Amino acid sequence: MKRYWRLGEPWVWLSGAALTATLLAAATLLVVIMVNGLGVFWPGAEARLTLKDGSKIFGEVVQRGEKPDGGERLQLSTGNRDLYGLDFRWIDSADVALIDYPGDALIVERTEYGNFHGFLRQLNGSAAVTSEQLHLELNQLRQARSVVADLEEEMNELSGASESNRLKIRKREFAGKRDAADYQLLQQRQNELDRQFQQVQGRHSEAIADLRTSVAVFADAAGTTREVTLADIVRVYAPNAMSLPAKVGHYLSKIWELLSDEPRESNTEGGLFPAIFGTVMLIFLMSAFSFPVGVLAGIYLREYARDGFFVRLVRIAVNNLAGIPSIVYGIFGLGFFVYGIGGGIDRFFFPESLPTPTFGTGGILWASLTLALLTVPVVIVATEEALGAIPGDIRAGSLALGATKLQTLMRILLPMASPGIMTGFILAMARAAGEVAPLMITGVVKLAPSLPLDGSFPFLHLDRKFMHLGFHIYDIGFQSPNVEAAKPMVYVTTLLLVLIVLVMNSIAIRLRNRMKKRYSYGTF
Repeated sequence: MKRYWRLGEPWVWLSGAALTATLLAAATLLVVIMVNGLGVFWPGAEARLTLKDGSKIFGEVVQRGEKPDGGERLQLSTGNRDLYGLDFRWIDSADVALIDYPGDALIVERTEYGNFHGFLRQLNGSAAVTSEQLHLELNQLRQARSVVADLEEEMNELSGASESNRLKIRKREFAGKRDAADYQLLQQRQNELDRQFQQVQGRHSEAIADLRTSVAVFADAAGTTREVTLADIVRVYAPNAMSLPAKVGHYLSKIWELLSDEPRESNTEGGLFPAIFGTVMLIFLMSAFSFPVGVLAGIYLREYARDGFFVRLVRIAVNNLAGIPSIVYGIFGLGFFVYGIGGGIDRFFFPESLPTPTFGTGGILWASLTLALLTVPVVIVATEEALGAIPGDIRAGSLALGATKLQTLMRILLPMASPGIMTGFILAMARAAGEVAPLMITGVVKLAPSLPLDGSFPFLHLDRKFMHLGFHIYDIGFQSPNVEAAKPMVYVTTLLLVLIVLVMNSIAIRLRNRMKKRYSYGTF
């Protein structure tokens, strides 16, 4: 027994148990997210429950539970929020007389009030209609929607041009150049832009009115009818009549909508493209700021700074900065970047826009700089440790062969330390992708009307606010008007955020492994 403890076998088992517990925790996390997120868009069977009192309820059975006093109860996703105010309903199994699955039952996805579960009764006043006629009408309506989308894009362009021209007029008024010739030309151009905008707006209103002339009438299982404008319908499908290929096609179309469309219904439905774009762009901007600064600071501390009291104090401070709560960085970003630097930029370069702030309010630039400050200590520590792991004989040999210190650093030390530096970069990206608290203070919003990167000059708009997947999870999970109905989207968004982090980290790890293979110690 003494020999058993002397050889350290218990510690081997203990370390193995710790590794197993860690892997199980990570696997459990992924399994929970995937189980609750992957099946959200799969069309489930819609059941019609006939109760013993003669009433009927239509919906998807999403959960079965035991009653405290015995027996079973069913939770149905009934939709029809505009009729009953609830998306879910519990029914005792003992009260159910019959359950059937009608093939003509439809789920109508709407832009407002969630899904409608029921049956088609009328289409444009005609009672003798089928779901095929409804789909044909919706396909024709999509072509008209493209015209509306083009008009909205034209309105946005005219609005942007009008705002830019208005700021030019204000700038000349600030400079006291009301009598200048170009001032009169700008006034004429402003009038012309306003006239064009009103014309396009009129055409847009007429197109919207034409879209809203087509209506359909649906009825729920109890016979209560609801008139729905076809322009408010996103898609209609009959889950009980769908074949397996049809269900797969529906699932893929919902995935594509998630990745390419904008959110709707208080962010609980629709797509996540603005949040995906904002998250990825935030990580790239943060990396562009933090990685060079962190690497240069780490190089100086390890290779050039003389080891003394001040340098040791700086190292202690850098290590402690990595443990400061992120909300503290958010407050600093608000006070220093937003109100300090941003307010100064507005006063010196955009006085004509005041009191409306341009850079003196939250935006993706200040959020990126705040996260860069948050992650710089990680990069500095990783760079120092990577450079410190290189044997001193390599430095001495390079210098003995006539290389300068800069040549030794650029051609020997940095290539050899690059895998370790990339490790710090990976950790910085992973931390920045999941931070929410500082973003809530420095520029993230519930719904961003425009992206920070678009086709209008100057293309990259660093003053704009943005959406973020982490904040999106918080918003729909805790700030949604209907938390229970939004819970599936919470898991979907969480799964998407995990996938983005895994993809970006996998790319960085692959680059690190290639560097490690190329610049291994044996190469020199």
